[in-house]
Amino acid sequence: MQVNIYEAKTRLSELVEQARQGHTVVIAKSGTPMAKLVPLDSGPKRKIRFGLMKGEFIETADFDDPLADDLLAAFEGREP
Repeated sequence: MQVNIYEAKTRLSELVEQARQGHTVVIAKSGTPMAKLVPLDSGPKRKIRFGLMKGEFIETADFDDPLADDLLAAFEGREP
């Protein structure tokens, strides 16, 4: 549905309700679309489950050792 700005101002509550019900409302100025009123994504939020990848990655003993100079230079974008 497309409405002009004046109509959107006078029917804002009704248009917001239509958007809440899943409709998209395009607001236009002189026939040119300027904005879109869409429903918020109110779907169920996924619960974070920690530990799903447990055992999939192995941390080596040297995990937090400093990087070699040539590798560090590559990460920093400079010549080794």
